[in-house]
Amino acid sequence: MSYPLIHDETDLLVRLLPAPGREVVELGCGAAQLARGLLARWPAMRYLGLEVDRTQLARNLQDVPPRMRFIEAGAQAIPAEAARFDLALMLKSLHHVPVALMDQALAEVARVLRPGGHLYVSEPVYGGAFNEVIRLYNDEGVVRAAAQAALDRALAASGPPWRQATEARFATAVRFADFADFERRMMHPTFADHHVDEALRARVAAAFAPHCGPRGAAFERPMHVRLLERLA
Repeated sequence: MSYPLIHDETDLLVRLLPAPGREVVELGCGAAQLARGLLARWPAMRYLGLEVDRTQLARNLQDVPPRMRFIEAGAQAIPAEAARFDLALMLKSLHHVPVALMDQALAEVARVLRPGGHLYVSEPVYGGAFNEVIRLYNDEGVVRAAAQAALDRALAASGPPWRQATEARFATAVRFADFADFERRMMHPTFADHHVDEALRARVAAAFAPHCGPRGAAFERPMHVRLLERLA
């Protein structure tokens, strides 16, 4: 299936949610690249980024722009008072929450969002050429399906605090100079050990090779966004 290509997901977020409110929390913020871009678009925005990867958190703390804060915490236990935030972001992070804690994490988001606030969840689709390479060493089929199921349960719960405002499917471009670039960026993240030995590395390299030419390798990563509104 072909999806429209988006070069900057910030454009999609601003289109789906033109008035996000002032207080923003990101759960599993990584390098907070999208949030850093939002600062220029939303001058009144104040941001809190939660990250459990201490290596990435240390990097974030080396350069903290005004109106941004970073702390060590997970989505299942958000260290903030109730009804604090207008917008919560989960960008490729819900499927990293332990499956047994996904429902708790979404309940925590509901707790810290104000009525009328929104949860923006952007998750990779389990499919496409890029996924076919990655799943050789990191098969996320189960956890990605679990993330979508957790959102469905939150929406279907009796007395639900949520309604789904909208959803969108798109693709992002992912480029690598060569396999060494792919290996460095994708196979050895600071937050996980994929136990890649030489035999597995060779299998991944062989799957990557047909996609790589003189100008490197270009993939399109399909994504699924669901925007949920916190009801009163």
